[in-house]
Amino acid sequence: MARRPAHHPPMAGHIHRPTSDDPGYLYAGGSVGGFGCRDFYVAQLPRPQAVDIIRRNHYSRRVVNNSYVHLGVYLGGALVGVLQFGYALNPHRASFVVANTGTMEYLELNRMWMDDSAPRNSESRAIAYAVRYIKRALPQVRWIQSYADERCGRWGVVYQAANFLYVGSHTTEFYELDGETYHKLLLTAHRKSGTRGPYLQANLDRAVRRKLRQFRYVFFVKPKYLRDLRLKVQPYPKPPPEE
Repeated sequence: MARRPAHHPPMAGHIHRPTSDDPGYLYAGGSVGGFGCRDFYVAQLPRPQAVDIIRRNHYSRRVVNNSYVHLGVYLGGALVGVLQFGYALNPHRASFVVANTGTMEYLELNRMWMDDSAPRNSESRAIAYAVRYIKRALPQVRWIQSYADERCGRWGVVYQAANFLYVGSHTTEFYELDGETYHKLLLTAHRKSGTRGPYLQANLDRAVRRKLRQFRYVFFVKPKYLRDLRLKVQPYPKPPPEE
């Protein structure tokens, strides 16, 4: 069995549904495994299960392979959501966002899915509980970032409700091909890195190029490191009114 990297969260084992109405840390086998209360909590989820749920339900139908924090969201004991955290697309550029940040000192919320049965504000509540878990399970993490893009149509209102800071947007090129979305970086991907890049390159003539805005949000798990933020905090963006 491969040795678990030291910066990954400790495996806590099976987490039983909490019995208290007051939110708190959840433990199993001496390790922290989640955070929450009887009616709503987040807890560690085995990677294969998290990956399967995201592939079946997330709008992208894809996972980020280097994610290493997998949390289930439980409502009344039923699994209704998944959050996956890991490295950014370019892990070594973290210090361009927050100065003096090592690759193990931040996380990106790569994927989040919540079942439609979950009540309003469940996403922001799940993020808040996940942050509490990360504080205890991964004490080296200083900050978390995530993106919202125009495909969702909500411009990051979930992160706004969770008190993330908005630090601007950028436009990224994507390609739509056979019902899937491909990032432009796959045009230069090496064959050894997977099959998606070569497939896009071989069928580029059939792909439809799209330009989408991505909105970046940042949350400081350790507020003192806000001093190192290199991007300007801006007012929250608001989607245009529906016609």
